[in-house]
Amino acid sequence: MLEFLTGTGLALSAGLNAYIPLLLIGLASRFLDFVELPAGWLWLENEWVLGILAVLLVIELVADKIPAVDSVNDWIQTLVRPTAGGLAFGSGSSSETLAVTDPAQFFESNQWVPIATGAALALLVHLAKMIARPVANAVTLGAAAPVLSTMEDAGSVVLSVLALVVPILVIVAVPLLGWWIVSAVRRARRKRRESAATG
Repeated sequence: MLEFLTGTGLALSAGLNAYIPLLLIGLASRFLDFVELPAGWLWLENEWVLGILAVLLVIELVADKIPAVDSVNDWIQTLVRPTAGGLAFGSGSSSETLAVTDPAQFFESNQWVPIATGAALALLVHLAKMIARPVANAVTLGAAAPVLSTMEDAGSVVLSVLALVVPILVIVAVPLLGWWIVSAVRRARRKRRESAATG
C-alpha cells in the first residue's frame, strides 16, 4: 500500500514538473539509506542521469515562467510528463523492470500496469495545467505565468518529498491537488467568460 502511495505521489508530481520527482528519486536513492530503488531502476541514481535531469529541470523552470513560451513548453511536455510519471510510479512502487526483453511476458506479468498507471496520472494533471495556463495568461496579460509555475514547482517538490518520506500523507495531498486542479480550471473558465463578456 505504501509503495502504491509513493508511486502515486511521484506520478502526480511529474504531471506538474517532469524532472523534479525523477531527480529527487535519484538523489534520495544515491544519498539516503531509507530510499532504495529496485535493481532495474538503479540507473536513476547514475551521476550522468542526475546531471541531465538537473539541466532539463533548469530549462523547464525558466521556460515555464515565460508567458507564451510556457504554452509551447506544455505542448512539448505532453509526451515528457506522462513518460516521467510512468517512470516515477514504476520506480516508486518497486516495479521490477524497465527493460523489456520479452514483450509478451511483460504484458502477461502485468509489469506494464505501474508504468501505465503513472503515465495516466501524470497526463491528467498535465492536461489540467495545460488547459488552465493559457486562459490565466490571457486574462492577466502573462502576469500569472511565473506565479502559477512557481506554485506548480513547489507542489511538485512537496508531493515528491511526501511520497518518499511519508507516503501515507499522499492520501491528504491527492485530494488537495484534485481540488486545486478543479478550482484552477473553473477559475480559468470563469475568467474566459468574463473577458468574453467585457470584450
